[in-house]
Amino acid sequence: QVQLVESGGGSVRSGGSLRLSCVPSGLTARTYCMAWFRQAPGKEREGVASISRVGPPLYADSAKGRFIISRDHANTLFLQMNSLIPEDTAIYYCALMDYPNCADSLRRLDYSDWGQGTQVTVSS
Repeated sequence: QVQLVESGGGSVRSGGSLRLSCVPSGLTARTYCMAWFRQAPGKEREGVASISRVGPPLYADSAKGRFIISRDHANTLFLQMNSLIPEDTAIYYCALMDYPNCADSLRRLDYSDWGQGTQVTVSS
């Protein structure tokens, strides 16, 4: 079955950068959509960025111009985070939408598989 393992989180100062990775296992040959979500203390989980096989990635307004989502041919997922601010502090989760011809989405309920998360902390 599918497993997703995130890494790359840590503590940085405002203006710094981090690069998150998500390594999947148990995938079969098909079209996948993948995304990054985050959840801050006391808040609901929210979509940050998603990527499909067609078209440009989809970003939340808070991520546009600062974050870049990408993936390689093995479906390893990345999130390059630049110009970090304290509001970015959260646990970041990798998510998978496992069906053919999927489309980009930042809706939590569209995703079937989740990683355990990696903590990102940004101080001012």
